[in-house]
Parts: sequence; C-alpha cells; structure tokens
Amino acid sequence: MNKLKYKRVVLKLSGEAFKGAQDSGISAPECIRIAREIKVIHARGVQVALVVGGGNIFRGFPKSKDFNMDRSVADYMGMLATVLNGLALQDALEKQGVHTRVLTAIEMHQIAEPYIRRRAMRHLEKKRVVIFVAGTGNPYFTTDTAASLRAMEIKAEVLLKGTKVDGVYSCDPFKTKSAKFFKEISYISVLNKKLRIMDSTAISLCMENSLPIVVFNANKDGNLAKIIDGKPIGTVIK
Repeated sequence: MNKLKYKRVVLKLSGEAFKGAQDSGISAPECIRIAREIKVIHARGVQVALVVGGGNIFRGFPKSKDFNMDRSVADYMGMLATVLNGLALQDALEKQGVHTRVLTAIEMHQIAEPYIRRRAMRHLEKKRVVIFVAGTGNPYFTTDTAASLRAMEIKAEVLLKGTKVDGVYSCDPFKTKSAKFFKEISYISVLNKKLRIMDSTAISLCMENSLPIVVFNANKDGNLAKIIDGKPIGTVIK
C-alpha cells in the first residue's frame, strides 16, 4: 500500500455535488457514491473533515422590483441548506459503517453538535469523519471561505476542492475548448487572473497561511484516493 501524502484533509464539496443528474435537491445515489469515496481514504487512516455547500437547495433569490430579499437573510437560508446536505451525507457515511459527526456553526442541538474547534479535532483523533455545516455562521462569507477557515483551525495539511472539472483552467472549459489547464499555479496568479475556482477571501486566507489547495474532479471515482497517494490529479494551488 502506498504511503499517504496527506494524513489530515479538509474536503470542500459544493451543493451541486449532491444533486447528481437532478436539477436540484439531494440525489441519494450521489450521496452514496460520495460516501464510498470518502470511506476508501478514511479506511486507510486519513483524518477527513468536510465542508459542504448548499446551492443545490438554495442559492439566493433573484432580485426583482417586486421582491428584493436582504443579503443577510438569503445567506442564513443558504447556511440552513448546507445542514440538509450535511445530514444526508452523514446518513450515507454511517450506512457505510463510517462513524461521522456533524458540527454546525449555527447551534441546533437536536440534530448536530455546535462547532467547537477542540471537539472537532478530538473527533478526528477518534477516527470519526467530521462534517462542518452552516458555513462560518456569518452572512457575506462563502462556504469556500468556511473551508479555508476550518482547514486552518484543525491544522489540515491540504484543502481539497472537489469540482465538476479536472482542475483550474484559464476560463470555463465547457464554454471554451481552447481553455488552458494549469497543473500548478500560485495563489497570487489565481487572484490576478480572477479565476473563479474559489472566492478571493478563501484563496487569500490559504495564501497567508501557506495551505496548499488541490482542485480536482470529484465526479471521477478514485480521484480522491489518488490525491492521497500523491498522484498528479487536478491542479495544485500553492
């Protein structure tokens, strides 16, 4: 068995990762597939924490002259959407025999534990997968920023950003066939080129703390395990 390149990771999954082929909502088969991918690396001794988005359920109301929801209200609704995804993933993981804890930045004692940094680290040490939900608990901050923040707090070795493309491109590869793929790129280049793989706050936080980011295609089975083995999958931002 190959030596592990990373022993403690934060995996960021967007809400879109949960909907599969559906237009919205949570796809049970996709949840199970994600859980199986996580189980593989967890069984090898990797401490896994996840941050999940909620865009498959709620991504804010479009503005109109008749109804213009306050940004803070919309953001809080989005945070609640992440809780639904986190609970669905927890159920899928535990059905795979993987002990899991959901920690929320917005307290809701009946369904999840409140986020406490030391508690999260203790769960990881006890070989439990930890799912962070409700973002940072504050409006105006994305779940990408939450992923960067949690990665710093629990002293993760890398932030893994799961996407539907193979890594970072110069532009959208679905729209532009000539889009250039970057095997490796610096934080500052991502910011200067305005590559929207993650928001600028998340990238800046990782840059300031020298936390590498690996952007990869989470829809391809086995990619997660290959990254843990140190194989050149996706794009490394450092």
